Amino acid sequence: MAHVHRFDHIGITVADLASVTAFFVGLGLEVEGTGSVEGEFVETVCGIPGAHCQITMLRPPGGGSRLELSSFVTPDHRPGSPTAMANELGLRNVSFEVGNLRAVVDELAMDGYGLIGGIGEYENSVQMAYVRGPEGIIVSLFEQIG
Repeated sequence: MAHVHRFDHIGITVADLASVTAFFVGLGLEVEGTGSVEGEFVETVCGIPGAHCQITMLRPPGGGSRLELSSFVTPDHRPGSPTAMANELGLRNVSFEVGNLRAVVDELAMDGYGLIGGIGEYENSVQMAYVRGPEGIIVSLFEQIG
């Protein structure tokens, strides 16, 4: 029995909401909205007493599933592994199709965000690269080439 009606969003908890938001806006996502949640609702859902989060919701051009960035005001965030690799358990990556992979990778490198490995090509149809974004987030970028 299917229970899911649609895919809504992916949520990532970050320490520096402004800089991570700027990174994804720089890739072309658009800020859909910002807000703050606290009180019984978020405490119940998260299971964290005293939880208070600042949230930025981003959407890709043309619509589609969204990316939610959350930063805890209280309690303090707990650090994850900023050097996690793709084989570590947890969120593997956030992936976006781009128009010119090499240009995007070069632009991100100028901002200090480097490749984890290299640019790979799959069956003469797709090129893909993993970039280590802010706070260690692995961002998968791919370009249709065939």
